[in-house]
Amino acid sequence: MIIESIELKNYRNYDKLHMDFSHGTNILYGDNAQGKTNILEAIYVCATTKSHRGSKDKEIIQFDRDESHIKLNVRKRDVPYRIDMHLKKNRAKGVAVNGVPIKKASELFGIVNVVFFSPEDLNLIKNGPAERRRFIDLELCQLNKLYVHSLVQYNKIITQRNKLLKDIMFRPDYEETLDIWDMQLVQYGREVIRCREAFVSQLNDLIGTIHRQLSGEKESLHICYEPNVTADMFEDTLRKSRPSDLKQRTTLTGPHRDDFSFLVGDVDIRKFGSQGQQRTAALSLKLSEIELVKRITKDTPVLLLDDVLSELDSNRQNYLLNSIGDIQTIITCTGLEEFVNNRFEINRVFKVSAGTVTCVNENMGLKSEPEETPEDAYNFGSL
Repeated sequence: MIIESIELKNYRNYDKLHMDFSHGTNILYGDNAQGKTNILEAIYVCATTKSHRGSKDKEIIQFDRDESHIKLNVRKRDVPYRIDMHLKKNRAKGVAVNGVPIKKASELFGIVNVVFFSPEDLNLIKNGPAERRRFIDLELCQLNKLYVHSLVQYNKIITQRNKLLKDIMFRPDYEETLDIWDMQLVQYGREVIRCREAFVSQLNDLIGTIHRQLSGEKESLHICYEPNVTADMFEDTLRKSRPSDLKQRTTLTGPHRDDFSFLVGDVDIRKFGSQGQQRTAALSLKLSEIELVKRITKDTPVLLLDDVLSELDSNRQNYLLNSIGDIQTIITCTGLEEFVNNRFEINRVFKVSAGTVTCVNENMGLKSEPEETPEDAYNFGSL
């Protein structure tokens, strides 16, 4: 899969921008706080409908504007796709694929497969369980539409059930309606648990070998899924925990409380690993993610590297750069020294400065402004 171009309008610090990408390696370099990550974020939003930063739509749109537009042109197995995204401050975003509005985010997943690697991901191992669940969820949502549906429904039901648990304090007669919510919670929760189990098993098929190579054959890494409750026991455990749920007015059982451990030998490196071990494990996890996307989709993802090389030592830099030879890669950095020193092949280089992007090694890399798009072209469905 290849990203051919992107257009931005009123997006963060970009008034108007059009960029054409190389099919190989693209470097965005410049000082900090110039807008390099914003371009990667826009690509990620088109792939998943969400920002990797967790930002809301109104935070992405320029301060003095009410809406923002992203247009992404990609080619997947020689089939062109155009993704138009219309972000609005006070309404749900609108999305269209090849000019056809879509109503559900699941219709977008799978068109653009991206692997995003930022410095924050290096802390994935030592951060809290919510970060690890988010990583699994974001990747599974790109690969499995059944998981998207089950996760969305599960989260809706959890929200409604928790509200009901609070309301029961004032309306005890509402308690009899809990059975209906519990039945649906178990149905979708079991599917979430089974998908996560299968995903972790697939990752383990790859991550051991990659981690051994990264660590110089010194360590072997294994991911262990730690479900809050098993799929088979979910219904019984939820029923037994109801008194506690009512007392604390929240749902205490389910996959929304899952975690994942990372074992080097018998040592859980979340708690007992050095910072170097944790970072190496995070890098192994991301490289395994790339290989897994290749295996499942029979296609290559686009790799987005956000200033990661500056956080890695030279050995891990070399391993990462050698691993991405056949993948379209878009990299942000503050300078080109790392790539020059590693004799890394660069296909296109862009200099980013205060919301202005200039292609410095090809004349055809950038247009100063996007082609004007009729306003009614953005009147498509909402998510």
